[in-house]
Amino acid sequence: MRLKDKIALITGSSTGIGEAIARALVREGAKVMIHGLDAAEAEGVAADLRKGGASAMSFAGDIGEPSVCAKLVAATAERLGGLNVLVNNAAIKTRDSIETATVETFDRTMAINLRAPFLLSQAAMAHFRKAGGGSILNIGSGNGYCGECSQLTYSISKGGLTTLTRNLADAHGTEGVRVNQLNVGWVLSKNEYELKIKEGLPPDWPQKVAPVFAPSGALNTPEEVAHFALMFILPEGTRVNGSVVDLEQYPWIGRNPQKYTK
Repeated sequence: MRLKDKIALITGSSTGIGEAIARALVREGAKVMIHGLDAAEAEGVAADLRKGGASAMSFAGDIGEPSVCAKLVAATAERLGGLNVLVNNAAIKTRDSIETATVETFDRTMAINLRAPFLLSQAAMAHFRKAGGGSILNIGSGNGYCGECSQLTYSISKGGLTTLTRNLADAHGTEGVRVNQLNVGWVLSKNEYELKIKEGLPPDWPQKVAPVFAPSGALNTPEEVAHFALMFILPEGTRVNGSVVDLEQYPWIGRNPQKYTK
Protein backbone atom coordinates (compact mmCIF):
# COMPACT_ATOMS: atom_id res chain seq x y z
CA MET A 1 0.00 0.00 0.00
CA ARG A 2 2.63 2.48 -1.11
CA LEU A 3 0.07 5.21 -1.83
CA LYS A 4 -1.95 4.85 1.36
CA ASP A 5 -4.06 7.98 1.98
CA LYS A 6 -2.71 9.73 -1.12
CA ILE A 7 -5.43 11.44 -3.16
CA ALA A 8 -5.48 11.17 -6.94
CA LEU A 9 -7.58 12.79 -9.65
CA ILE A 10 -7.57 10.92 -12.97
CA THR A 11 -9.39 12.59 -15.85
CA GLY A 12 -11.16 10.35 -18.32
CA SER A 13 -11.11 7.50 -15.80
CA SER A 14 -14.59 6.11 -16.37
CA THR A 15 -13.17 3.80 -19.04
CA GLY A 16 -10.02 2.67 -20.82
CA ILE A 17 -6.53 3.76 -19.80
CA GLY A 18 -7.81 6.19 -17.19
CA GLU A 19 -9.88 3.53 -15.46
CA ALA A 20 -6.96 1.11 -15.48
CA ILE A 21 -4.70 3.74 -13.89
CA ALA A 22 -7.33 4.52 -11.24
CA ARG A 23 -7.64 0.84 -10.35
CA ALA A 24 -3.85 0.50 -10.14
CA LEU A 25 -3.65 3.47 -7.77
CA VAL A 26 -6.43 2.08 -5.59
CA ARG A 27 -4.58 -1.21 -5.26
CA GLU A 28 -1.74 0.80 -3.75
CA GLY A 29 -4.06 2.46 -1.23
CA ALA A 30 -4.85 5.75 -2.97
CA LYS A 31 -8.15 7.59 -2.74
CA VAL A 32 -9.38 8.45 -6.23
CA MET A 33 -11.68 10.83 -8.05
CA ILE A 34 -13.18 9.16 -11.12
CA HIS A 35 -13.97 11.60 -13.90
CA GLY A 36 -15.88 11.22 -17.13
CA LEU A 37 -18.44 12.87 -19.36
CA ASP A 38 -21.23 10.48 -18.39
CA ALA A 39 -22.26 10.73 -14.73
CA ALA A 40 -23.67 7.20 -14.52
CA GLU A 41 -20.58 5.67 -16.11
CA ALA A 42 -18.19 7.54 -13.79
CA GLU A 43 -20.21 6.71 -10.70
CA GLY A 44 -20.40 3.09 -11.81
CA VAL A 45 -16.60 2.79 -11.71
CA ALA A 46 -16.41 4.63 -8.37
CA ALA A 47 -19.12 2.42 -6.86
CA ASP A 48 -17.33 -0.70 -8.02
CA LEU A 49 -14.11 0.50 -6.37
CA ARG A 50 -15.97 1.24 -3.14
CA LYS A 51 -17.28 -2.32 -3.10
CA GLY A 52 -13.68 -3.42 -2.77
CA GLY A 53 -13.13 -1.09 0.17
CA ALA A 54 -11.60 1.83 -1.71
CA SER A 55 -12.31 5.48 -1.12
CA ALA A 56 -13.58 6.64 -4.51
CA MET A 57 -15.80 9.48 -5.66
CA SER A 58 -17.02 10.55 -9.10
CA PHE A 59 -17.39 13.79 -11.03
CA ALA A 60 -18.94 14.28 -14.45
CA GLY A 61 -18.14 17.25 -16.60
CA ASP A 62 -16.72 18.52 -19.88
CA ILE A 63 -13.16 19.71 -19.19
CA GLY A 64 -13.30 21.52 -22.51
CA GLU A 65 -15.14 24.16 -20.46
CA PRO A 66 -12.58 26.13 -18.39
CA SER A 67 -14.80 26.45 -15.32
CA VAL A 68 -15.20 22.66 -15.11
CA CYS A 69 -11.45 22.18 -14.61
CA ALA A 70 -11.38 24.35 -11.50
CA LYS A 71 -14.56 22.73 -10.18
CA LEU A 72 -13.14 19.24 -10.70
CA VAL A 73 -9.97 19.98 -8.73
CA ALA A 74 -11.93 21.74 -5.99
CA ALA A 75 -14.40 18.87 -5.72
CA THR A 76 -11.57 16.36 -5.40
CA ALA A 77 -9.92 18.31 -2.60
CA GLU A 78 -13.18 18.94 -0.76
CA ARG A 79 -14.64 15.44 -1.02
CA LEU A 80 -11.46 13.41 -0.55
CA GLY A 81 -9.42 15.74 1.66
CA GLY A 82 -6.74 17.18 -0.59
CA LEU A 83 -4.82 16.37 -3.76
CA ASN A 84 -1.47 14.64 -4.26
CA VAL A 85 -1.65 13.20 -7.77
CA LEU A 86 -3.11 14.52 -11.01
CA VAL A 87 -3.28 12.29 -14.09
CA ASN A 88 -4.22 14.22 -17.22
CA ASN A 89 -5.54 11.34 -19.29
CA ALA A 90 -8.77 12.61 -20.91
CA ALA A 91 -8.44 13.50 -24.58
CA ILE A 92 -10.25 13.44 -27.89
CA LYS A 93 -8.72 12.03 -31.06
CA THR A 94 -9.74 14.09 -34.05
CA ARG A 95 -9.28 13.07 -37.65
CA ASP A 96 -8.32 15.95 -39.94
CA SER A 97 -5.66 17.39 -42.22
CA ILE A 98 -4.61 20.86 -43.32
CA GLU A 99 -7.39 20.69 -45.94
CA THR A 100 -10.18 19.40 -43.70
CA ALA A 101 -9.43 20.95 -40.29
CA THR A 102 -11.89 23.60 -39.12
CA VAL A 103 -11.59 26.35 -36.55
CA GLU A 104 -14.21 24.60 -34.44
CA THR A 105 -12.38 21.25 -34.49
CA PHE A 106 -9.02 22.88 -33.81
CA ASP A 107 -10.32 24.87 -30.85
CA ARG A 108 -12.21 21.91 -29.37
CA THR A 109 -9.18 19.63 -29.66
CA MET A 110 -6.86 22.17 -28.03
CA ALA A 111 -9.39 22.91 -25.30
CA ILE A 112 -9.57 19.30 -24.15
CA ASN A 113 -6.14 17.91 -25.01
CA LEU A 114 -3.98 20.89 -24.05
CA ARG A 115 -5.81 23.72 -22.30
CA ALA A 116 -7.55 21.41 -19.82
CA PRO A 117 -4.29 19.79 -18.61
CA PHE A 118 -2.87 23.29 -18.22
CA LEU A 119 -5.87 24.54 -16.23
CA LEU A 120 -6.09 21.40 -14.11
CA SER A 121 -2.37 21.62 -13.32
CA GLN A 122 -2.76 25.29 -12.50
CA ALA A 123 -5.60 24.59 -10.09
CA ALA A 124 -3.74 21.66 -8.53
CA MET A 125 -0.62 23.67 -7.62
CA ALA A 126 -2.08 25.25 -4.49
CA HIS A 127 -3.03 21.80 -3.16
CA PHE A 128 0.39 20.37 -4.00
CA ARG A 129 2.11 23.21 -2.17
CA LYS A 130 -0.11 22.70 0.84
CA ALA A 131 0.82 19.00 0.84
CA GLY A 132 4.53 19.71 0.42
CA GLY A 133 4.65 18.39 -3.13
CA GLY A 134 2.72 16.42 -5.72
CA SER A 135 2.86 14.49 -8.95
CA ILE A 136 1.39 15.20 -12.38
CA LEU A 137 1.37 12.51 -15.04
CA ASN A 138 0.33 13.55 -18.52
CA ILE A 139 -0.81 10.95 -21.04
CA GLY A 140 0.61 11.95 -24.38
CA SER A 141 1.08 10.27 -27.74
CA GLY A 142 3.80 9.45 -30.22
CA ASN A 143 1.82 11.60 -32.61
CA GLY A 144 3.25 14.56 -30.70
CA TYR A 145 6.57 14.05 -32.51
CA CYS A 146 5.03 14.51 -35.94
CA GLY A 147 1.82 12.54 -36.24
CA GLU A 148 -0.25 10.95 -38.93
CA CYS A 149 -1.29 13.21 -41.79
CA SER A 150 -4.92 12.45 -40.92
CA GLN A 151 -4.51 13.55 -37.28
CA LEU A 152 -3.13 17.06 -37.63
CA THR A 153 -4.84 18.94 -34.78
CA TYR A 154 -4.56 15.95 -32.43
CA SER A 155 -0.83 15.75 -33.11
CA ILE A 156 -0.36 19.47 -32.49
CA SER A 157 -2.18 19.20 -29.16
CA LYS A 158 0.03 16.32 -28.01
CA GLY A 159 3.17 18.15 -29.06
CA GLY A 160 2.08 21.06 -26.89
CA LEU A 161 1.43 18.71 -23.98
CA THR A 162 5.06 17.58 -24.10
CA THR A 163 6.25 21.16 -23.78
CA LEU A 164 3.82 21.74 -20.90
CA THR A 165 5.22 18.66 -19.15
CA ARG A 166 8.84 19.73 -19.44
CA ASN A 167 8.20 23.37 -18.61
CA LEU A 168 6.26 22.63 -15.43
CA ALA A 169 8.79 20.01 -14.33
CA ASP A 170 11.63 22.49 -14.74
CA ALA A 171 9.75 25.34 -13.05
CA HIS A 172 8.40 23.48 -10.02
CA GLY A 173 10.77 20.62 -9.27
CA THR A 174 12.30 22.50 -6.34
CA GLU A 175 8.82 22.66 -4.79
CA GLY A 176 8.54 18.89 -4.80
CA VAL A 177 6.17 18.90 -7.76
CA ARG A 178 7.08 16.29 -10.36
CA VAL A 179 5.65 16.33 -13.88
CA ASN A 180 6.19 13.43 -16.26
CA GLN A 181 4.57 12.09 -19.41
CA LEU A 182 3.83 8.76 -21.06
CA ASN A 183 3.53 8.81 -24.83
CA VAL A 184 1.10 5.97 -25.41
CA GLY A 185 0.94 4.08 -28.67
CA TRP A 186 -1.87 1.95 -30.06
CA VAL A 187 -3.84 0.53 -27.13
CA LEU A 188 -6.73 -1.92 -27.30
CA SER A 189 -9.24 -0.11 -25.10
CA LYS A 190 -13.00 -0.42 -25.28
CA ASN A 191 -13.28 2.96 -26.98
CA GLU A 192 -10.57 2.09 -29.52
CA TYR A 193 -12.27 -1.20 -30.34
CA GLU A 194 -15.61 0.51 -30.92
CA LEU A 195 -14.01 3.30 -32.97
CA LYS A 196 -12.48 0.82 -35.38
CA ILE A 197 -15.80 -0.96 -35.74
CA LYS A 198 -17.42 2.35 -36.69
CA GLU A 199 -14.64 2.93 -39.20
CA GLY A 200 -15.53 -0.36 -40.92
CA LEU A 201 -13.23 -2.98 -39.44
CA PRO A 202 -14.64 -6.46 -38.62
CA PRO A 203 -15.41 -7.51 -35.02
CA ASP A 204 -12.25 -9.62 -34.86
CA TRP A 205 -9.94 -6.83 -36.03
CA PRO A 206 -7.69 -6.98 -32.91
CA GLN A 207 -6.64 -10.49 -33.96
CA LYS A 208 -5.74 -9.26 -37.45
CA VAL A 209 -3.46 -6.32 -36.63
CA ALA A 210 -0.44 -6.47 -38.93
CA PRO A 211 2.99 -7.20 -37.41
CA VAL A 212 4.16 -3.76 -38.54
CA PHE A 213 1.85 -2.26 -35.88
CA ALA A 214 2.08 -5.04 -33.28
CA PRO A 215 5.41 -6.90 -33.57
CA SER A 216 4.60 -8.86 -30.40
CA GLY A 217 1.45 -10.28 -31.99
CA ALA A 218 -1.05 -8.22 -29.95
CA LEU A 219 -1.76 -4.61 -29.12
CA ASN A 220 -0.87 -3.06 -25.78
CA THR A 221 -3.61 -2.98 -23.13
CA PRO A 222 -4.80 -0.27 -20.70
CA GLU A 223 -3.51 -2.39 -17.81
CA GLU A 224 -0.01 -2.42 -19.30
CA VAL A 225 -0.07 1.37 -19.56
CA ALA A 226 -1.27 1.57 -15.95
CA HIS A 227 1.75 -0.46 -14.86
CA PHE A 228 4.11 2.20 -16.20
CA ALA A 229 1.95 5.03 -14.90
CA LEU A 230 2.24 3.59 -11.42
CA MET A 231 6.02 3.57 -11.66
CA PHE A 232 6.06 7.36 -12.07
CA ILE A 233 3.60 8.00 -9.24
CA LEU A 234 4.93 5.68 -6.52
CA PRO A 235 7.32 7.07 -3.86
CA GLU A 236 10.19 5.11 -5.44
CA GLY A 237 10.00 7.47 -8.41
CA THR A 238 10.21 10.75 -6.52
CA ARG A 239 13.48 11.83 -8.16
CA VAL A 240 12.21 11.33 -11.70
CA ASN A 241 10.96 14.63 -13.12
CA GLY A 242 10.48 16.02 -16.62
CA SER A 243 10.66 12.60 -18.29
CA VAL A 244 8.74 11.86 -21.48
CA VAL A 245 8.65 8.11 -22.05
CA ASP A 246 7.36 6.30 -25.14
CA LEU A 247 5.17 3.23 -24.65
CA GLU A 248 5.03 1.36 -27.93
CA GLN A 249 6.31 -1.89 -29.38
CA TYR A 250 8.83 -0.14 -31.62
CA PRO A 251 10.74 3.17 -31.71
CA TRP A 252 8.83 6.05 -33.25
CA ILE A 253 11.95 7.97 -34.16
CA GLY A 254 14.17 6.58 -36.90
CA ARG A 255 12.13 3.44 -37.47
CA ASN A 256 12.61 1.32 -40.56
CA PRO A 257 9.82 -1.31 -40.51
CA GLN A 258 10.67 -2.96 -43.81
CA LYS A 259 11.11 -6.43 -42.32
CA TYR A 260 7.53 -6.37 -40.95
CA THR A 261 5.76 -5.70 -44.24
CA LYS A 262 5.60 -9.27 -45.58
